[in-house]
Amino acid sequence: MADTKREIERKFEFTQAKKRQRKLPDLTGTADVAEVVPQGTADLDAVYYDTTDQRLAADGLTLRRRTGGEDAGWHLKLPVAPGVRDEIRAPLSDTVPRALTALVRSRIRDAELVPLVRLLSSREVRHLKAADGALLAEVSTDAVRAERLAEPRATAKWTEVEAELADGVDPALLDAVEKRFRKAGLKVSDAPSKLARALAETGSAPAPSSLPAPPDAPAPGTAGAYVLDYLREQVDALISYDPAVRRDLPDSVHQMRVAARRLRSALKTYRKVLDRGATDPLSEELRWLGGELGVDRDQEVLMDRFQTRLGELPRTLLLGPVRGRLRIWNAARRTGSRRRAVAVLDSARYLTLLRSLDRLLAEPPLLPGAAGAPRKVLAKAVLRDYRRLAERVDHALAMDPGHERDLALHDARKAAKRARYAAEAATPALGKPAKRLAKRLKKVQTLLGDHQDSVVAREALRGLAAQAHAAGESAFTWGLVFGREEALGDLRERELPAVWKKASDPALRAALRS
Repeated sequence: MADTKREIERKFEFTQAKKRQRKLPDLTGTADVAEVVPQGTADLDAVYYDTTDQRLAADGLTLRRRTGGEDAGWHLKLPVAPGVRDEIRAPLSDTVPRALTALVRSRIRDAELVPLVRLLSSREVRHLKAADGALLAEVSTDAVRAERLAEPRATAKWTEVEAELADGVDPALLDAVEKRFRKAGLKVSDAPSKLARALAETGSAPAPSSLPAPPDAPAPGTAGAYVLDYLREQVDALISYDPAVRRDLPDSVHQMRVAARRLRSALKTYRKVLDRGATDPLSEELRWLGGELGVDRDQEVLMDRFQTRLGELPRTLLLGPVRGRLRIWNAARRTGSRRRAVAVLDSARYLTLLRSLDRLLAEPPLLPGAAGAPRKVLAKAVLRDYRRLAERVDHALAMDPGHERDLALHDARKAAKRARYAAEAATPALGKPAKRLAKRLKKVQTLLGDHQDSVVAREALRGLAAQAHAAGESAFTWGLVFGREEALGDLRERELPAVWKKASDPALRAALRS
């Protein structure tokens, strides 16, 4: 089994003037540090694994097998923010654990993980403690020897200092430590990790992150260049959210699904830039991925919605074991949907999709419009999607309330999403008019989304009420929540004309054309 630790740390190195001295200042009295307690020295032996073309290192990930110290085992480090990483740990074994391989699958695809670099470190550890004895941070001084394992072999040596916060400690402590270190002749390290420094100093630094631009890429500033940049950004997002989905992190399924939708929308919207004859099969695969991920995401949304609705009711109206019934219902549905989402990411079909996206960016099927001016090509595409949305909204508003109108509003929601994504993709080229349009279309999409969620919730509530009734429980509360969802859906329908009026401002569309 693998477990996770959030690392918040900062790495330092001695300036040229202080390299011979290599003496740390006394940190007693720094912020809340009342005592510095030596912990002795440990010898660490770490072998770092990656693909031969260093795909993990290019994205800032590190995978190592380490012996020595208190946390011997396999460690996979995933970047979260500058100076913040999640370390996924697995027990020591001879081969890379399957759980860790799965977390990097979106990067390595079918490539083999091989040992690239070995780091031998002599680590001197000090604990920074508060007045009550609580651990605030660990400061370690590492004398490192790096050896590149691939030919041509090379070595490097350096000394670095690392300050890592204990769980729950205010990151401001690192600022105070850095201030004290700077006065003593240390600076923040230029290398984000030991591996990055080892690769650089042994002459084997990875290629830049993300996929390279194709050799026949459209000229900078053209419509094609903007569209490809947007597609590359969404492919990167899709890949980066893969391990988060596998770890069941909050909102990860939603964000990965959004990346798939944005890719698919862009391929359809910018059909004057990219040949849809070549991209339509890829769009269908993105639809498949979004649909499979949606099973888990839709259940997550429903559960959050029902918990909110029950929380709004007075206790006197919660008749029967409603919260227990809700937990049972969610557990039964979420277990299946969660398993399904992970199975999709492990499938050959998904890996084929990722390879197809690689080919799309490496060999884009460009049309003559790709060489055109963004204000002409991109603005025209955005306005075309806007007109499509307008037709669907007008159609839905002209219908009588009921099931058919619900379906029409759902179609309008999908059109609003596509038009919004089109405007967002064009914003770097078209500027403020596209940004304002995207913002207003997002409000339309949000309103229509809440209406659709209400429709779906009512269907689920019927099932919950039936389960409660069959078990001899009161179905009163479920009926009450159903009524509230019905009222909310009606409210969203009444709000739509005013929200749509702002989004359909002719002046905004005229600004896009100018």
